[in-house]
Order: sequence, then structure tokens, then C-alpha cells
Amino acid sequence: MPDRAPQPVDRQLPTDEARDLISLVRDIAQREIAPKAAEEEDAGRFPREVFTLLSESGLLGLPYDSEYGGGDQPYEVYLQVLEELATARLTVGLGVSVHTLASYALAAYGTKEQQVEHLPAMLGGGLLGAYCLSEPSSGSDAASLRTKAVRDGEDWVITGNKAWITHGGIADFYTVMARTGEEGARGITAFLVPGDSEGLSGAMPEKKMGMKGSPTAQVHLDGVRVPDGRRIGEEGQGFAIALSALDSGRLGIAACAVGLAQAALDEALAYATGRLQFGRPIADFQGLRFMLADMATQIEAGRALYLAAARLRDAGRPFARQAAMAKLHCTDTAMKVTTDAVQILGGYGYTADFPAERYMREAKVLQIVEGTNQIQRMVIARHLAGPETR
Repeated sequence: MPDRAPQPVDRQLPTDEARDLISLVRDIAQREIAPKAAEEEDAGRFPREVFTLLSESGLLGLPYDSEYGGGDQPYEVYLQVLEELATARLTVGLGVSVHTLASYALAAYGTKEQQVEHLPAMLGGGLLGAYCLSEPSSGSDAASLRTKAVRDGEDWVITGNKAWITHGGIADFYTVMARTGEEGARGITAFLVPGDSEGLSGAMPEKKMGMKGSPTAQVHLDGVRVPDGRRIGEEGQGFAIALSALDSGRLGIAACAVGLAQAALDEALAYATGRLQFGRPIADFQGLRFMLADMATQIEAGRALYLAAARLRDAGRPFARQAAMAKLHCTDTAMKVTTDAVQILGGYGYTADFPAERYMREAKVLQIVEGTNQIQRMVIARHLAGPETR
């Protein structure tokens, strides 16, 4: 079967610096990430050394201020970096997105003193972050979280359990939402919790159908003592901070979904142009040609949608509705495109000898994380028609 290498995505980038950045990312992806992806995912191995390399290369803080070790890049560029990483391996692309999400609260709501003290290590010091909002009994209804933080002098004592935490148990810092006041959204406060805090521990990672190399685990906080200087924002502001972070985080998921879909299309196209049946490549048959055309069209539409939302964000304009649309469309597209890739490969697509089946298993979680796609539809509808009547 001929070896047909996929062509790089033709990107519209705003600066020469951004073009050089994409070239750097592609080089790292081809040399350090993609060659080991299948073996390490099968073994359930998290590539911490890759994240160290990304940090040393200035790629873990791209959308943040260079004063604190960030890259001063607009979201339009940062998201395309995520897409490139996710095309090589979703565990890496999603991991960078989660780290960026975990850094958001301090970067956007922290005091100057907090940012000077903590952000350089978080953005360029080799640290890895995790974002702790969900709990065993509060997922979509995040405002009902039960983890409590009780004031004790100049400290807070945090007790509770967080669930579905990417990098749970291995992160160097956790952005934790905990209840400090009344029931509901107004009683929640955000904290920056060191990963080595006494009383903090990670459970055994969940056994998942995909993304086995990315650890997802419950995080237990058993009387974890945190100084008030690690409280982010005002008391009771935590839920607003969490929602603001998720608006940006959903764009990260959308970009990762497009990257995964692109990898699946590349695999399907390489197979279809090289696989001979009835004396000619199966890509000659109209049924498969139309499938490939639909896959490519949906990917391009998703890329345009997340970039349009990113440009609104970069311009300082409201983008929450567009972020929800991008997350919804791009992750549904990833599920459809990866499923079609398996179909195009036929029996081979159902085997672990080819990556198509892994892509399909990985795509499913993107429809769930950072707000299920049913929640995205609710968000979009509220922007269109107003809040639901009770």
C-alpha cells in the first residue's frame, strides 16, 4: 500500500511569529509526540516529559502575559497550536488545554502580588495544572458542589472530593472551587492549591474507553490547609470565575476536537488512496469520495467556527454563545468523522493495527467534558430566547 503523507493544514496566521510558532509545534509533534502516541496510549502512559519539553519551549502559557512567563499570543493562534498538538495525540492537546484552564483563574482574577509569585512557575516553570470543579454528585449542576472551605485564622481548611479531574493525582497545582458560604452559585470561592499539600491525594485513575494515557481521577481534600493568600478573587466569586474559565476552555476543547478529526481524515484518506479493490483505489468509488468530502467540509466548518469565536475573544467582545456553538459543533464533528474513518478502513478500522479505532474512542469524551453537548445547547438557547421560564 503506498505511503501517502497527509498535507499540513493551510493556516491563516496573523504574524510571522505565529507562523514560526506553528512550525515549531509541528516539528515537536512529528518528532516527539506522534511516533509514540499509539504505544503509549495502549499502555496508559502519560507523557510527562513531553509537557516538560512544551514548557521549556514556551508552549504552556501561550495566551498569557509575557510579564509572567506567558507567550502574549492571541487565542486565534493559541487554539491552532492546540489543534496541531491534538492531531498528533489528543492526550497532549487536551492536557495543554486543561493546564491553560487551570491557570486562567489566577491570570484573570488574581492580584498583582499573586500573579508575580505564582504565574511564572505555572506558565513556564515545568509545572502542570488541574481544574477542580466537578464532584461525584455535581457535574452539569456544578453550582450544587459540596466541597467546603472553612476559615481558620489566616488559612482556609478545605474538605471534599472532586471528580473527573484531568491530571488528578499528578498535577503540581489545582484550581479548586469550594463552598465558603450559602448554597448555590453565590457561596463558592476559588483557591490555588499546591499539589503537594498535606491532605490532598488522588484516587486510582478511572478506567476509560479512550484517552488512556491521560489520567482522570477523583481528588480527595482531607482538611487541606491553604493560606488566604491563595484565595483567588473575592469570597463568593468562584462560580463566576469558573464559568468565565469554561467559556475559554470550551474553545480549547473545540480546537482539540478539530485536531482529532483532522487526524482521522488524514488516516482515512491515506488508506482510501492506497487500498486497491476491483483493480483501483477505493477512493475512486463515489460512495467513499462523498464521505471524504463531507468529513473535510465539517472539519473546515468547525475550524472556522472556533476561530471566529477566538477572534471575538481577542477583540474583547462577548463570545460565550459562539464558544458553546464551537464546542458543540466541533465535538459532534469529531465523533462523526472518526466513526466514518473506521468505516472507510473497513475491517482494518476495527483493529488496533490502525489508529482509527482509537480516534473514535477518544472522540466520545469530547462530547462530555467541560459541559456536555446537551448543556451547550441549553447555553446557546438561553442566548437566543432568554432564560427558561419556571
